[in-house]
Amino acid sequence: MNKLTKEDISQEVFDLYDDYAHNKIDRRIFIEKLSIFAVGTLTLPSLLSFMTPNYVDSILIQPTDPRLKTGYINYDSPKGGGSIKGLLSQPAETKKKLPGIIVVHENRGLNPYIEDVGRRAAIEGFITLAPDALSPLGGYPGNDDAGRELQKKRTREEMLEDFIAAFEYLKSHKDCNGYIGVVGFCFGGWIANMMAVRLPDLKAAVPYYGGQPTAEEAEKIVTPLMLHYAGLDTRVNDGWSAFEAILNKNKVEHTAYFYEGVNHGFHNNTTPRYDEKAATLSWKRTIDFFKLKLKKK
Repeated sequence: MNKLTKEDISQEVFDLYDDYAHNKIDRRIFIEKLSIFAVGTLTLPSLLSFMTPNYVDSILIQPTDPRLKTGYINYDSPKGGGSIKGLLSQPAETKKKLPGIIVVHENRGLNPYIEDVGRRAAIEGFITLAPDALSPLGGYPGNDDAGRELQKKRTREEMLEDFIAAFEYLKSHKDCNGYIGVVGFCFGGWIANMMAVRLPDLKAAVPYYGGQPTAEEAEKIVTPLMLHYAGLDTRVNDGWSAFEAILNKNKVEHTAYFYEGVNHGFHNNTTPRYDEKAATLSWKRTIDFFKLKLKKK
């Protein structure tokens, strides 16, 4: 059989994977239901392989890229998980203090895709920190299935404290100008929203397909927001109108983009949910937003 493309796959398969990736069904049920779509030459192993992240061939900015200084650090998160490991990246030739970006992973720890996003942002002239909320459990275990299982062992409220502590660490870093933004994906999108709730001095927040805060929490936001939503992602999109009403009422600066015909996770170029056009456009918008909002006055 020729190599699969996402056009070969039913939308029901993507919806099924979304349920699995967000812990609505376990792996056994996922495989059972996926087998229904294995017809003729479209085998279950080929479907499983196709839906599994491909990190080897998907890295855009290599860890050894000479344009960057990048490496792991540990910082203290006393209200969260204690000592948290993170990937710190910045341009190799840093001649002045840089604006900072916290990069927040999905619900599976600091995998190669999120590390790559941290480096992609650093190439644009930022100092970035991509923490691993699985640090107290030994860190990202090397595959996303095990990462999801580990992350379920921590509460999202405690993990939020780890990213707030990352903000404080980066803000006081010798190479940072003190102006910090956050970008997060899926679970990380919720974290980005909640950092805007908790940190009035956060300069910009960019949640990708992130769950919205409660109405009471949303009332506290003053941070400018840029929100990216996938058109097919009704699970997350259903919460937007109520959130938008509060942002409008309080005159919070915000722009929401809906990318039609794409799935949750469209920015993640390691899985077939990736949409190159939407990912490229949304990332350009994100970087432009950060360059505007994190420029020290």
